[in-house]
Amino acid sequence: MPGHQQKSSFKTLLNIPTDYTAGRITQYESERTGMRAVVLDAKGPKIRGYFTLATEIHDDSGAPHTLEHLVFMGSKNYTYKGILDKLATRAYAYTNAWTSVDHTGYNLETAGWEAFAQILPVYLEHILLPTLTDSACYTEVHHVDGAGHDAGVVYSEMQGVQNTAMELMNLKAQRIIYPESVGFRYETGGMMEKLRELTADRIRHFHRDMYHPQNLCLIMVGEVDHQNLLEVLDTFEDGLLHDFATPSLDWKRPWTEHGHTPPLKGTVIETVQFPEEDESSGEIVVGFLGPDINDEIQSTALDILLTYLAGSSVSVLENTLVEKEQVTSEVGFYVEERPDLLIWFTLRSVATEALHAVEQRFFEVLKEAAAKPLNMEYLGDCIRREKRQIKLTFETSPGAIKTGLVKDFLFGRRDGSTLRNLASLKSFDEIATWSDEEWRRFLQKWISDAAHVSMLGVPSAAMSKKVKADEKARIDAQKAKLGEDGLRELGKKLEEAKAENEKEIPQGLLERFAIPGIDSIHFINTTTARSGLARQMGALNNSAQDIIDHEKPDPSLFLHFEDVETNFVHLKLVISTADIPTDKRPLLPVYVENFFNCPVIRNGKRVEYEAMVTELERDTIYYSMDSGESIANSEVLQIDLQVEPDKYEAAIGWLRELLWASVFDEQRIGATVAKLLATIPEEKRSGDDMATAVNKMITYAPDSISRAQDTLVKALYLKHVRRLLKDDPAKVLEGLEDVRRSLCRLENFRILVVADLKKVTKPVTAWNAFHPRDDSVHLRPLDRLADRLSAAGQQPGGVAYLVPIAAIDSSYSVHTARGPGSYSDPQHPALMVALAYLTAVEGPLWCAVRGTGLAYDSGFRRSIEGGQVEYWVYSSPDASQAFAAAKRVVQDFISGATAFEPAALAGAISKIVLNLAERQPSSSTAAHESFINQVMRGVPKDYSAALLRDVRRVTPHDLQAVLRHVLLPLFQPASSNLVVTCASVEQERIKQGFERLGFAVLVQPLAAFQDDYGTGVMEGEEESDDGEGEGDDGDDGDEGGEEDDEADGDGDGDGDGDGSGGGEDELKIRSLRYHGGLDEVE
Repeated sequence: MPGHQQKSSFKTLLNIPTDYTAGRITQYESERTGMRAVVLDAKGPKIRGYFTLATEIHDDSGAPHTLEHLVFMGSKNYTYKGILDKLATRAYAYTNAWTSVDHTGYNLETAGWEAFAQILPVYLEHILLPTLTDSACYTEVHHVDGAGHDAGVVYSEMQGVQNTAMELMNLKAQRIIYPESVGFRYETGGMMEKLRELTADRIRHFHRDMYHPQNLCLIMVGEVDHQNLLEVLDTFEDGLLHDFATPSLDWKRPWTEHGHTPPLKGTVIETVQFPEEDESSGEIVVGFLGPDINDEIQSTALDILLTYLAGSSVSVLENTLVEKEQVTSEVGFYVEERPDLLIWFTLRSVATEALHAVEQRFFEVLKEAAAKPLNMEYLGDCIRREKRQIKLTFETSPGAIKTGLVKDFLFGRRDGSTLRNLASLKSFDEIATWSDEEWRRFLQKWISDAAHVSMLGVPSAAMSKKVKADEKARIDAQKAKLGEDGLRELGKKLEEAKAENEKEIPQGLLERFAIPGIDSIHFINTTTARSGLARQMGALNNSAQDIIDHEKPDPSLFLHFEDVETNFVHLKLVISTADIPTDKRPLLPVYVENFFNCPVIRNGKRVEYEAMVTELERDTIYYSMDSGESIANSEVLQIDLQVEPDKYEAAIGWLRELLWASVFDEQRIGATVAKLLATIPEEKRSGDDMATAVNKMITYAPDSISRAQDTLVKALYLKHVRRLLKDDPAKVLEGLEDVRRSLCRLENFRILVVADLKKVTKPVTAWNAFHPRDDSVHLRPLDRLADRLSAAGQQPGGVAYLVPIAAIDSSYSVHTARGPGSYSDPQHPALMVALAYLTAVEGPLWCAVRGTGLAYDSGFRRSIEGGQVEYWVYSSPDASQAFAAAKRVVQDFISGATAFEPAALAGAISKIVLNLAERQPSSSTAAHESFINQVMRGVPKDYSAALLRDVRRVTPHDLQAVLRHVLLPLFQPASSNLVVTCASVEQERIKQGFERLGFAVLVQPLAAFQDDYGTGVMEGEEESDDGEGEGDDGDDGDEGGEEDDEADGDGDGDGDGDGSGGGEDELKIRSLRYHGGLDEVE
């Protein structure tokens, strides 16, 4: 048991093992202040801290959310804005925070314990004794700038949220479920109209009410030095006693005074409109009050029941409503942890005219399920699989315990009994004994027969126009009321507030904190072994290789093993996509979505997909298929299976069966296509994703699978597939067979096995059943994004598009230029340091953009695989102003007007060290990183260590050079591509802003960037399907992802992009589309 030698004011309340991880949970409480600390011991290089306060408020002012931001603006003894983050950056540490409706959390993540112990007391002082100055409130929360526009970091954040479908529906439902006396009714993030009125005094008052040690719990996960932790906390409390009284016996604990929520008096069904020009599909949200949060048996049963109902394609609701009847693209569920659990179901992408009927059908299916015997065998599978998933989750991500520990702090019993329940999985054993009758009574009580609220989200073009018109009228009235003198005064006030906030931190104060050593950072070592074609990468001599060499290898398979301490086996199959015909690549979303949801041929007999999925879930813990973006190559596919060691051979069998023995069934393909198409309108409602989508269409060539699977391709291509399924289904099925034949070749495969090899039977020869041996196989080189760029991607410059989006209130932009395309590029280390320096919390970019309220966030991305760099702006009142501010930052460093600070440079190196630790928080993730380095990136296993040596050698001169040659081109129209999405009402102002910066901006609707890959889908067909025509300027979308796009940026700044459309600019767009494809009609 971890202990401490000298007397501490923190007494040990609990020290217990858990059923799902090797670590123990220890709970401490201060006898002086009542502060609590809970530690889960876990191996790995990272220490995670989650410092949590229960926060309750009964209005929409946003005081909890704004206070969370203001905590970082200085404290009693560290009065300088950003000092906490600057210290953290130097100490291999990362800080962040979040506001929930019932608590506020502050997280600290460090590489190693020494850094954590150094930052902890400074962080706690910021939380409990913040400065909360008027100037900080003015810039961080809300202000009106000199042009009469509303801004502020919190305001910008909520501006991007308030009028979204889910926000409007959930808020309306909460108003119905909870009375005015219960804080769960309110929007703790703050409504925009309330944020405009919020005062600094109101925030200070909220801090006095909620932020005191007795209401604070420090949750820590990792290799924590318990004795040193208590020493640090005791010392911190010594200086705290002057500011806080001893714990009060009559202290009123937030959220526990009101008892249980009054039950709903009856079912409520209401329609909620949300602004959206595409009125084809809406959403449904259904809410129920659930069991007592501290009833572990009932809570566990609820988790299992929800999985049974909607956890996979064979579950009751998903199978009926999504797969068979195809009335919604997804039935999702989640549980919000309240004193009475709040159960939510979400039905996405429902045809607007069918919302009422689908809501009714949802309950019909539930009542039908409750009226007849349940599938007890499948229910038992759900229980067993959930237990396996919990154990896997805590092995790979021990920080996941945060959720349970926060729940216990907020609502659990102070005697520790509910925390004991959290450490146990006994509740699973209890519910495994329930009878069919008990399960059905439970289903009826809490869901099928329970009173509920149903919110039917209806898209409204009229509301979209009204919201924009009302906002324009409000701003115009605000400007008129202020007048020129008033606006001038506000501009002056803003500059004064910024000057007050940005007082320089004395260098000596930062240097009082030594940069921690790296001895306390315990990186995880893995052992690599190779078999078959992987041996071509080189011979290895280690204990793992000895195990592998005991078996005869198959020379036709590339098998890469990582031997680590784990209770599970992780399989990954990486597949090259080079052979897929270009016109068939847009079929990949169908192939991928259908991969684990299709019938198979087994022993000459067809096994239907429901039986197949049921068996698959019984054998596995997790399975997925996706692009290879997470493994540093977005142009390959990856299949993942995670199993227990005794299911290793079964997992190999599943791979073989799904790759070669699956059946492309017309009905199943139709369901998949319908599901994918149904998500398109929703995908087009994200301004951020939309900017990425358009950028991708511009900068990637048609043979890029990232482009071919994009929303702007799916929107047209899948309509053509749907039409073919009606008219000539054989053509679709043959197209999918072409995709399969192109992918399923041994020369395309690279296989990763992560396991404790001593626990695996026949790690090599088990693969003999995967495919007949073929000695003629020659491994295909990995696909490269750099080889699949468009002309615009290869030579950026000359393209600048603004796309109005009706569904958003903010603006988003992406700017793309060329960057290093090799991990051995001599510019790469300097670029890493430059980006770490510029984007540090409270660093130059933060202060220039976020700190002044110009955007909620902004930053840089680099892609070695594509040879690209990007600058992006997220949720800004005017992206052109944020862009201009970032440009000035870069230029000032290049010119020498701003010098590189030694302390900040050390902080940049620290940030890179932290990122390296982030890549391997557990043994399995460390193993994956080893595979990514050696196989996907083509660098040595110890590349990270060599890279760290290189970045430590980077000089200010190197940084100036990389800023000039790599980052500055992002801000020059001749070498950078621009894509910006924004609210329609703001398009002219933002367009003019970028034109003043030299970009010839062309305004285009989303439809202008869609590509049918030569299928001949006509505008009329699109209009008849979903009501959006070529002139629709209210869409936005893309399925997201952080893939890099290289594009052309605008160019000569001659001002001839007048936004009128047509002509040469329209031809540019058309030239980006693929000509010739599936069922070519011309």
